[in-house]
Amino acid sequence: MKVSQRLFDCVKDIWDGYNKHPFVKGISDGTLDIDKFRFYMVQDHLYLMQYAKLFAIGLVKSKKESDIRTFSSLITSTLDTENAVHRDYLKKLGITRDMLDSSKMSFVNDSYTNYMLSIGFKDGLAEIATAVLSCSWSYKYICDFIKINGKLENNPYIMWIDEYSSDEYKKSNDDIINFVDSLTTNYTKQQLAYICEIMINCSKYEAMFWDMAYNMEL
Repeated sequence: MKVSQRLFDCVKDIWDGYNKHPFVKGISDGTLDIDKFRFYMVQDHLYLMQYAKLFAIGLVKSKKESDIRTFSSLITSTLDTENAVHRDYLKKLGITRDMLDSSKMSFVNDSYTNYMLSIGFKDGLAEIATAVLSCSWSYKYICDFIKINGKLENNPYIMWIDEYSSDEYKKSNDDIINFVDSLTTNYTKQQLAYICEIMINCSKYEAMFWDMAYNMEL
């Protein structure tokens, strides 16, 4: 069994809970209150900036050119591709750059990103990649579910849904999955247990992020 499959098995039940969450269900059927989505988009933008920093730590720690290129590509993907959707939505929602720069990161968001960055500072490349995999992979998992079960016609959040179910996003996510698998080829049972713990912790933080967004809680 690939390590990525082990990681998925560790968190599948948590991820299935996302699809039952009122925030995600509101995106799925298009009924989510726009103020809740606006709050989420600001917090998610702040999250992505920290997410990119984690990739930058991985880049600095990399010794092989291939690993440097992988982290460099992930930084570019985060800042240019994924963030492009945020820029379009933020513009439509009337959120300016000054508003973003002065926005406060929520307690949950701050705790989550600090946990990921702590992994970056103290652990290796596989642990760094695993720390972002819960977010990256679960968003694809959510949007693949919505594509089959959601109400897509006239859904105001279709651009968000399309982004995270796109072939381009799938490739980016697959790159992280394959990267984790390649880095953990010779991992011991103890090391595998640790990255599973990271995957579970980040997945729990993702659940808390959905709660935070739905409740608009700083």
